[in-house]
Amino acid sequence: MPFDTSSALAIRARGLVKRFGTFTAVDGIDLDVPRGTIFAILGPNGAGKTTLLRMLATLLRPDGGEATVMGHDLLAEPDAVRGAISLTGQFASLDEDLTGRENLVMLARLWGFGRAAARERAAALLAAFDLAEAGHRQVKAYSGGMRRRLDIAASLVVTPGILFLDEPTTGLDPTARTGVWALIRGLAASGVTILLTTQYLEEADQLASRIAVIDHGRKIAEGTSRQLKAQTGSGALHITPLGPSDIAAGALGRLSGRLVHRSPEGGELSVPVRDAAEAQEILAALGREGVGLADFRMGQPTLEEVFFALTGGPRPETRP
Repeated sequence: MPFDTSSALAIRARGLVKRFGTFTAVDGIDLDVPRGTIFAILGPNGAGKTTLLRMLATLLRPDGGEATVMGHDLLAEPDAVRGAISLTGQFASLDEDLTGRENLVMLARLWGFGRAAARERAAALLAAFDLAEAGHRQVKAYSGGMRRRLDIAASLVVTPGILFLDEPTTGLDPTARTGVWALIRGLAASGVTILLTTQYLEEADQLASRIAVIDHGRKIAEGTSRQLKAQTGSGALHITPLGPSDIAAGALGRLSGRLVHRSPEGGELSVPVRDAAEAQEILAALGREGVGLADFRMGQPTLEEVFFALTGGPRPETRP
């Protein structure tokens, strides 16, 4: 008898579909999320990431497909699903006129904690999220990073089996983002399964043990960061042209027969290559065509280049 792996999965989805009128936001997505992992859903704005998350959190009813969340059927047992999960959206769901401590105490009371237990839980969460000294201040006085930490803390008043994080670092500066990443890693280490949506490729690369890439409502690739990078070839040729980048990009695309990716700053161009020998052939051909180079190198493709190669279209952001 085959081994039943469903019990080892926090989420199992097959053929999930969501339509809004004639627009299909999620178009037949399958998903297997192992328990105790960080799983990233990567894609640009409008790809369907938030819609997928809201379906799995029972906030939207699927128009097709099926799913189980922590062993509970999404459609038949929505209350059981809600009891096993917590959701933190893109924007902080906090009362700005209350203090950080008052927000957490209020939520604990709503969860059924007694007065003393609610205060104890709030104090523990404030300490765990490095907010103890700010606990007496109104949330309206918090920085973006502090609000985000408090919002995640609010999702953990009762420890969930799965924490849904919808673009948790949107709008944060690099220091605050790094702090939130550390919190997410700590939660996963404690046994919480985390389903993370993000448009930041670096975030998926840093955090997730497995990544699903979606675009226009469809899953176009899935695997570890290393596996996804391998899909574009064994490496990438990066060049920095001396002359106009548009001329160099046209030549590089024509000679390689592949889509050319531009760095966020626009100065560096890259294409996936099979091996160093192919890279040498392309460099020699560029020289014969008079394309001067300030620099060139071989390297492993980044997730940004992977997304570009997979979609052939605009890349998601790497910075807010």
